[in-house]
Amino acid sequence: MTDETWGNVREELLKTIGKNNFATWIEPLKFDGIDDGVARFLVPTSFFGTWVSRNFADRILTQLNRSGSGAQRIEFSVQQKAVRPVPAKTADLTKKGVIPQRASDEGETISAPLDGRFTFDSFVVGKPNELAHAAARRVAEGGPVSFNPLFLYGGVGLGKTHLMHAIAHELRQRRPDLRVLYLSAEQFMYRFVQALRERQIMDFKEMFRSVDVLMVDDVQFIAGKDSTQEEFFHTFNALVDQNKQIVISADRAPGEIKDLEERIKSRLQCGLVVDLHPTDYELRLGILQQKAEQYRQQYSALTLADGVLEFLAHRITTNVRVLEGALTRLFAFASLVGREITLELAQDCLADILRASDRKVTIEEIQRKVAEHYNVRLSDLIGPKRVRTIARPRQIAMYLAKQLTPRSLPEIGRRFGGRDHTTIMHGVRKIEELAAQDNQLAEDLHLLRRLLES
Repeated sequence: MTDETWGNVREELLKTIGKNNFATWIEPLKFDGIDDGVARFLVPTSFFGTWVSRNFADRILTQLNRSGSGAQRIEFSVQQKAVRPVPAKTADLTKKGVIPQRASDEGETISAPLDGRFTFDSFVVGKPNELAHAAARRVAEGGPVSFNPLFLYGGVGLGKTHLMHAIAHELRQRRPDLRVLYLSAEQFMYRFVQALRERQIMDFKEMFRSVDVLMVDDVQFIAGKDSTQEEFFHTFNALVDQNKQIVISADRAPGEIKDLEERIKSRLQCGLVVDLHPTDYELRLGILQQKAEQYRQQYSALTLADGVLEFLAHRITTNVRVLEGALTRLFAFASLVGREITLELAQDCLADILRASDRKVTIEEIQRKVAEHYNVRLSDLIGPKRVRTIARPRQIAMYLAKQLTPRSLPEIGRRFGGRDHTTIMHGVRKIEELAAQDNQLAEDLHLLRRLLES
């Protein structure tokens, strides 16, 4: 077969597979001759050859036969290319762990920008996060896992990123042979856009599809970015098809991420989805005790009075970052002024944090607690279903949102699936009427308020 014949075959392929597919997958192919009924083509990467073989080999072979080439099958070989110098920007990204960094001596390993403080040893386990911790530990063992992906979600400062870093740390120690890539969704998007701009999309695909474990933090940031979502979806599918592990984190469950494509939501929900619940008193106290033990070694001359940690665990309920930051400030202040850390000192030193932490209940927390209490799905509570088993808990959540937050009725309506403020008003009045007659409902409201305000 001549180059002219291959040119005619290319023209026919263009008609059948479309411009985009042709430009991406057929144009880079280089015809390398036919021997013994085998048509050989050179491809830029092994991933490229595998993809074309799976998706377009039959069509190529059909067109070759129509041209009278006598080809019976197709083979793809990676074209050897000269090593080019790494651009400065790419080199910087490699150092930061955004791009895989390969070590020739110990197999190919991938470096990631991990925080040395975020290990399993420093993660305090309690009831709100025990399932997430157990699942993360299982993935970190590096063996076969029955769930893929692992999807961790929860509010700010509840430990998602800590667990992600801990998994990566553990895998690097246990399985240095594995290629582990940890990055944020924003970094994934940046690398994708950069690859498009520099016409290196095949290198991008090869890099992300050749890892053993892909970890993407804050995946909600790709919502609404159509091209990035498309590439993420294909990357996800390619890795799952190869039985490679994926770990994802977000600030909410897959079904609640606005502007995320339905097919991606569906894919993310097919693994293990774990909620890191807001911390309870016991977990907050455990975190403070661990942190205080570290500070006692650093500030050996300081004395910590009884009751201080318990006071902080009770009063600062927003998130772990605020809690740890408060203790850091308290020890630093006490060290500077040379005083014992007493309850009075804590109240003076942390007055602004304590004021900000006073009874700040969010609508999202109310929705989550009500959904858990009545054993209904959060997506149903916010969604359009009107069956009584869902409508009543929804009205209770609306009532509590009106009672416990400063939000207006229209704003509450927006948080409940875009409902009109009159719907919220009706729900609030209904619960007020029922609570006066139904002792069980009144008890439920009392319990929920206590849980939310604790």
